[in-house]
Amino acid sequence: MAEDRVTIDLDTLLDNIGDRQVEFAGTASGERYAFAVQYDVLEALSAQVPDGDGLAMVQQHRDAIEVAAGKALGRADGIGRTIVSGNDLDGNPGQ
Repeated sequence: MAEDRVTIDLDTLLDNIGDRQVEFAGTASGERYAFAVQYDVLEALSAQVPDGDGLAMVQQHRDAIEVAAGKALGRADGIGRTIVSGNDLDGNPGQ
């Protein structure tokens, strides 16, 4: 992948409370991919546990999540949903 970040399509955000993740579509290098950012990532970025406000947290931390999604896509094959985890954050989770 040539780009180091993904552009999140905010119209596709879905808070999947049961799976503790926010799902979205994003584009990188002109291709569209499916992603999910785990609640643990949102908690690390905001120092708050998502409680019905996962969508707002993604929007608030969009830049960091777009970079993390780029890293996640770089280590994945791009087939199916790519999971953005704490390992994809710059530095360590809980920064």
